[in-house]
Amino acid sequence: MNEALLRSLTPSVLGILVRRGADFAAAEDAVQDALVEAVRVWPTGPTPSSRSGSGGEDPIRDPKGWLVTVAWRKFLDATRADAARRRREDLVDEEPAPGPAPAVDDTLQLYFLCAHPSLTPSSAVALTLRAVGGLTTRQIAQAYLVPEATMAQRISRAKRMVSGVRFDQPGDVATVLRVLYLVFNEGYSGDVDLAAEAIRLTRQLAAAIDHPEVAGLLALMLLHHARRAARTAPDGSLVPLAEQDRGRWDTESIAEGVEILQAALARDRLGEFQAQAAIAALHADAPTAEETDWTQIVEWYDELARLTDSPVVRLNRAVAVGEADGPRAGLAALASLDESSARSRTGTSRGCPVPRRAAVAAYLHERDGDLATAARLYAEAAREATNLAERDHLTRQAARLNARRRR
Repeated sequence: MNEALLRSLTPSVLGILVRRGADFAAAEDAVQDALVEAVRVWPTGPTPSSRSGSGGEDPIRDPKGWLVTVAWRKFLDATRADAARRRREDLVDEEPAPGPAPAVDDTLQLYFLCAHPSLTPSSAVALTLRAVGGLTTRQIAQAYLVPEATMAQRISRAKRMVSGVRFDQPGDVATVLRVLYLVFNEGYSGDVDLAAEAIRLTRQLAAAIDHPEVAGLLALMLLHHARRAARTAPDGSLVPLAEQDRGRWDTESIAEGVEILQAALARDRLGEFQAQAAIAALHADAPTAEETDWTQIVEWYDELARLTDSPVVRLNRAVAVGEADGPRAGLAALASLDESSARSRTGTSRGCPVPRRAAVAAYLHERDGDLATAARLYAEAAREATNLAERDHLTRQAARLNARRRR
């Protein structure tokens, strides 16, 4: 069974059913049923022995047409069997004649539909992975580390929310990009690599829409993903950026990301993803950690802060200031951030995440020579960390400093 082929065809097949008049939720169910049938009929990909299949088409010559035919029949069967859906009977009196599927790419519309503003970010990500990415509920549940039943309920609720949305409504590019960014940040758990999946989906979007922020997000993903092999040691422990073996970075992905970013920046329509990508490019461009252009990184964080006014951005800026101007300057920037958060009464729920803030403070205090404070803050950050690898890393940092103090 050619999983990559099925996944690439999923958005188009779903879009065709919706344009024929199928409700989004029902169409998505039908497409999933067709994919299951394809797995059964195509055990190692379309083969001569499967030429008629249940779709009546030749999956070798027209796999998309085969999937459309099977999915439409699945939709008709479900519609006729459900008395509550009698209002759709006028859609199913005549089944469209078998034949090549229309060469219409509905992927972009599906992105916008899945990123509907009525959905929570987690629901939008799950729906995007299911409907556009072609992942199964089990695969998405594994990636999120939740029970399959929980993820099934989340996806069902999301489909109900968008079932009445007109397919031709204009979508919000910013919302789509935010969903893709969340998908990328989910990481690498389960048997589906969500980071690679997000890059694949963003490539599709970049090919369909000419927008500098789409290009900026793709560049950002490529530049971050290029460092993946060096991020963990053989025992699974995290390796900080300054300690990574840069010889293990993917230079082709870096070159591609930089080229895409430069083209986007040349359009002079700066957005937050382009600014983040510029920071990532400066890290990737440095032959060693010591040669990193921290002054320019601080300038880009200033641009990013103006664009987003995000406490997390200002927290990362404090790290950059500490590298560019010394740890005392970084601690002063961190204190300024704390005062700003207090004035706005954001607290930890809307301000900087506690583990990240404590870890940054620990790092800056260590560089300033205050090992006792640094060790205490590393331990505090470890207690609050939700990621096991990050928790282990912070715990080791605290233990390392405590060992140094006892010498």
